[in-house]
Amino acid sequence: MRMKTRFTELFGVKHPIVQGGMQWVGRAELVSAVANAGALGFITALTQPTPEDLTKEIQRCRQMTDKPFGVNLTILPALKPPPYAEYRQAIIESGIRIVETAGFKPKEHVDHFKQHGIKVIHKCTSVRHALSAEKMGVDAISIDGFECAGHPGEDDIPGLILIPCAADKIKVPMIASGGFGDARGLVAALALGAEGINMGTRFMCTVESPIHHNIKQQMVANDERSTELIFRTLHNTARVARNPVSQEVVAIEKKGGAKIEDVAHLVSGQRGKVVYEAGDPDHGIWSVGMVQGLINDIPTCSELVDRIMGEADELIRARLTRMTAA
Repeated sequence: MRMKTRFTELFGVKHPIVQGGMQWVGRAELVSAVANAGALGFITALTQPTPEDLTKEIQRCRQMTDKPFGVNLTILPALKPPPYAEYRQAIIESGIRIVETAGFKPKEHVDHFKQHGIKVIHKCTSVRHALSAEKMGVDAISIDGFECAGHPGEDDIPGLILIPCAADKIKVPMIASGGFGDARGLVAALALGAEGINMGTRFMCTVESPIHHNIKQQMVANDERSTELIFRTLHNTARVARNPVSQEVVAIEKKGGAKIEDVAHLVSGQRGKVVYEAGDPDHGIWSVGMVQGLINDIPTCSELVDRIMGEADELIRARLTRMTAA
């Protein structure tokens, strides 16, 4: 089945399904597999140690697919920020035509990308931020509900409310993110006003995902309750896997007055990287969403996308049609 939406038309992809940027996960082998399946994948720029490494990763992805793919650039406040301008230049000079931006004050980056004719999707967790991004001139919005992995924002608005609220006010195409993993989610997102869906956790649990098989098996075993919200008291909420490390972080925060220095040894990104590489789900903090409750297998990206599109067709043409029959 091929489903045509404003999103697929604008970005030149077959299916209204996106694999957004994921730290340590958005690498060429996954992104190319997503692209070859007819969806839109994003290499995560900051997963690569240097801008030069990003250039090489883009080239590696092009050797695996001739379909459209993009690069994610997430801007986060840091004591020693990465050389964002150099990563941005590497993206431009590599001839990338689609970029996903996220995070803190992206206007400088959006403006520069737009000057070079690059289409920009900006990831937001609230309607007000989506409206600001639209004013900046982004081409599309990815709206993240409270169910999502990573940073869901501080408003705690789930997708069932956030998506239609955004759809009522946003004029550019919008994809829905947070809690999506199957055909039911895709059909629901379209009904709520989105033009497609973004899946992170679900694409993590595929054959081509470059993380240890033990972690994929852990996601299959987990249910919708298997996450924790950390950094709540620091006003930088993150949804991560429930394990002894994340539970210790929550316990420290519950004591009151916690600072980042009190949990830094627990939340190191390098510890999370080891989780994915060595396959020990309890070694550190790792991002994963509530959609684990809907994940029951480890398919290839092609099998996953084909299944979602086939079942979406069945839902729309059969089940929903029967309900509206006279």
